[in-house]
Amino acid sequence: MKEIFDQLSADCSKLITKRYSTSFSFGIYFLGKEMRSPIYSIYSFVRLADEIVDSFHRFDKKYLLNKFKNDTFEAIAAGISLNPILNAFQEVVNRYQIDHQLIHLFLNSMEMDLNEQKYTPELYDTYILGSAEVVGLMCLKVFTAGNEHDYEKLKPFAMKLGSVFQKVNFLRDVKADHESLNRNYFPNVNLAAFCDHQKQAIEKEIEEEFKEALTGIKMLPSSSRNGVYLAYIYYKKLFGKIKLLSAEKIMTERIRIPNHHKIGLMFDSVIRHKLNVI
Repeated sequence: MKEIFDQLSADCSKLITKRYSTSFSFGIYFLGKEMRSPIYSIYSFVRLADEIVDSFHRFDKKYLLNKFKNDTFEAIAAGISLNPILNAFQEVVNRYQIDHQLIHLFLNSMEMDLNEQKYTPELYDTYILGSAEVVGLMCLKVFTAGNEHDYEKLKPFAMKLGSVFQKVNFLRDVKADHESLNRNYFPNVNLAAFCDHQKQAIEKEIEEEFKEALTGIKMLPSSSRNGVYLAYIYYKKLFGKIKLLSAEKIMTERIRIPNHHKIGLMFDSVIRHKLNVI
């Protein structure tokens, strides 16, 4: 029975999410029960593509990513894949009618990571759109459950939330990206001479996006609001730690939130949600 394989596929997606991201796992747990499996499936799909370009250094990344892309759209068209992650993802894409263009934009940004890029402001925006904003839109399709009016109303805020999460990730991972992957996403910034003035300019942009994203979170249905807010306050806390450090310091260490602090944030998020003080 295909239902058994579909459940196995969903279980694999959940396992990948938990293995790679405790913060998103916490957030997903506080979504409405019917939304958890679809969001696990979206996250694991995104994670797998990201792993190809970030981790599989001894292999032909271009070939693997191209095969992954072809397998993805074949799975969506056929309604099945022997790859459990793609099988789970295609089910979500087809059930929630996720625009295939969003998937193309995401994979295009992953392709950008295969080659060294000198990011202009325009190229930076293109990368953010594909790597983060469209992922927010995929999730929004699940959160709004087919209500096109709500989707269109919340669309700019979902994109802004994806963008701000990605930009915080860029600051958090700036050392590894620069040293291990030879990447620099920030336009007009020389990471070999990264200074506090440049860091503060990036942070100012991030702070504005956090404010805009919170407006949208408050408009989400109650079934998704708490889980998304939990992810939001985790990233806000992470950003707060990064702001306290000098540019020189974040070029020497990776900043993280310990798991026991994440649990504290989780309880704070639940209380705020129940008291309606988000």
